[in-house]
Amino acid sequence: MNFEKVKEIIVETANLNEADVKPESKLKDDLGLDSLDAMELNMALEEKFDLTISDEELINFITVQDIVKYIDEAK
Repeated sequence: MNFEKVKEIIVETANLNEADVKPESKLKDDLGLDSLDAMELNMALEEKFDLTISDEELINFITVQDIVKYIDEAK
C-alpha cells in the first residue's frame, strides 16, 4: 500500500513516467534524481506520511523500496 503512495509522490515530484517507478528502481541511477529532487521528495514524503526523515536517513535511500521500508517501519 505504501509503495503506491510513494510511487505517486515520486512521479509528481520528479515528473516521471509512472511505469518507470518500480520497487527496485534506483533513485539516482534509474530515475535520475539529483540532490535537489531528493530534498523535494523528502519534503513531500514527510508531509504525506506525517514523519520526519533526517538527512542521514535520506542518504541511505538507494531504491524506491528503501523508502517504502523506512515508512513501513516508521509507522
